[in-house]
Amino acid sequence: MALDWAAGGGTLKAGGKTLEWAGFGPAPGGDAPVIVMLHEGLGSLGLWREFPQRVAHATGLPVFAWSRAGYGASDPAELPRPLDYMTREATGPLGEVLDAIGAAHVILLGHSDGATIAAEYAGRIEDFRVRGLILMAPHFFAEESGLAEIARAGEAFRTGDLRERMERHHRDPEATFRGWNDAWLDPGFRKWNVADVIDYLRIPVLVIRGRLDQYGTLAQVREIEERCYSPVDVLLLDDCRHSPHLDRPDETLAAVAEFAERLQRIEAAQPEHA
Repeated sequence: MALDWAAGGGTLKAGGKTLEWAGFGPAPGGDAPVIVMLHEGLGSLGLWREFPQRVAHATGLPVFAWSRAGYGASDPAELPRPLDYMTREATGPLGEVLDAIGAAHVILLGHSDGATIAAEYAGRIEDFRVRGLILMAPHFFAEESGLAEIARAGEAFRTGDLRERMERHHRDPEATFRGWNDAWLDPGFRKWNVADVIDYLRIPVLVIRGRLDQYGTLAQVREIEERCYSPVDVLLLDDCRHSPHLDRPDETLAAVAEFAERLQRIEAAQPEHA
């Protein structure tokens, strides 16, 4: 059943879970791509704030966002999360979500974990609907500095106001936090590395990252610049930490709009895939 875009949102089924979603801008149709937004490891549909609406306005394109299982008002996820939970998300529910949208073309826009899931989908699944990737603060391998920051987040959840802030956006903030934090701090996660998916990307990529990103270093950016077969544009933002769309929203929005417009020009000049 097609999603009721006119209603502004609702629920869909993917991966055996009921997931909340919302649509912004014009309804999907024709050759115009849908920008599909994948949130970060503690994010949700609501935690995108006004960014999806701003993307829809700036690009003139439909924008789709949802909460993955275990986040927001979506069904809970099974715990503990496996250490390859991002790969499982990419090779399982994401394809079903794209099927539910029903668009001929999509651009995947992911932040942090969502960026990794987007890159993994494009690198592991042959899906000609996916025409471009916008990766905000992606990570492809674990770094000691990032793991240390995640440990500090655990302390903030236990003793600070992080739990209270998460209660506003997640059905079960304890489960949401534990699912993310426990996986990353498992000793086995130090060996986590999915950079091989970069070798299989065959679509244009935009990487947006803050120079002060507390969860990773520029080695993540260099990895995709050096390994990607397709064109890669990189925007590094000063005075910006892990969330470019929050710390530097205007520059981030302009880069997203320019990439989407350029991608549509390229698409218009090329024949369709068979």
